[in-house]
Formats: sequence, C-alpha cells, structure tokens
Amino acid sequence: MKKKERADSAIAILKKLYPSVCCTLDYDSPLHLLIATQLAAQCTDARVNIVTKTLFEKYPDVSAFANADYDELCEDIRSTGFFRNKSKNIISCCQKLISDYGGEVPNTMDKLLTLAGTGRKTANLILGDIFGKPAVVVDTHCTRLSKRLGLTENSAPEKIEADLKKLISPCEQLDFCHRLVAHGRAICTARSPKCKECALCEICKEYNKERK
Repeated sequence: MKKKERADSAIAILKKLYPSVCCTLDYDSPLHLLIATQLAAQCTDARVNIVTKTLFEKYPDVSAFANADYDELCEDIRSTGFFRNKSKNIISCCQKLISDYGGEVPNTMDKLLTLAGTGRKTANLILGDIFGKPAVVVDTHCTRLSKRLGLTENSAPEKIEADLKKLISPCEQLDFCHRLVAHGRAICTARSPKCKECALCEICKEYNKERK
C-alpha cells in the first residue's frame, strides 16, 4: 500500500472512530490557547487544564501576563514543569504581542514564530484552531502514530509536518492530527499499544511488519 492510500484509509477510519474532535486544552481566547500550549510542553493537557482554570482568572488578558511578576508566575505554573523557562517566555511573548502586534495574537506562521516559547507545533495549533487555516500539529502522538502507520520515516517534527502535508488535504489536516491524539491516548499508546483492538492494524506498516 502506498503512503497516500494508507493516509486516505487512516483518515476515513479515524473519522468513524472519532467523528467529533477538538483541541483538548481549555481556553476562551486566542491568547489563552497560546499560553496553554506553551505550558503543555513536557506536560499533560489534563494538568495544564487544572492550572489554567485559576491562572486565566488571575491573568485575564495580555497586559496582565506582560506585567506579571516573574517569581509569582513561576509559582502559579510550577506544577507544569520547566516553570522558570515557561514564565520567562510567557512574559516576553506577551510583551512582544503588545509592542509588535497591538496586543493581538498574529495569524501567520512567520509572525507567531517570533514569539518567545512558540515553535511550529504551537503556531500550527493556533493557526488551525483559532484562525481555521490548514495546519499539521506534530506532537508526540502525531509523531508516534505517523511513523507506525508508515506515513513518514522522519523523526524531526518539521520534516514530519512536511511529509503529512503532502499526503493529507488541507481541509483534513487539523482534524486528522486531533484524531491521532485521541487514538494515541486510547489505543496506540507509546509503551503498550493495543494492536489487537486497533481499527488501523490492517493498514499499519509497523503492525504488519511485526506480524510477518
């Protein structure tokens, strides 16, 4: 089976399994999704959602984060890990939003990448979920499942993103990535994938390689 055929099959199967998908981070504004995604680095979305429930009440807008006390913000987000670097980035990011972008989250990849703590994964999530643009969000689930399925041989996120963009139509890209997250958590886990329960096993390159 060619990669494009495998990708098309995976899209169809995952649509049936997870017909309604969305970002699993809680947010009520573009800024809050940007902050939540930065906090989610090396941290679970569930933990981030616990932290941001009170964090976003304390820091409701870009000015509040830009003027936050560094040590206090560190304590506010400590449980997400790497809190010192995250606090520094969040404050710097929001200061730049004010100085360069009128306090608004920009809607292009190039501009988003100028913000502290914002890489391509975060930028793509913002572009897709906030602005409705085609976006391939390469997180740990996307990386793991794309390689297992045989959609890419690469390990570098930017190369995986490029590979998936060639295989998946723009209108399907974001939801496909959200579905990979759902399936990665439920079935195709990192350490003990439930291959016998997996609806993708027939098209999974790694599964069929091991079966042979």
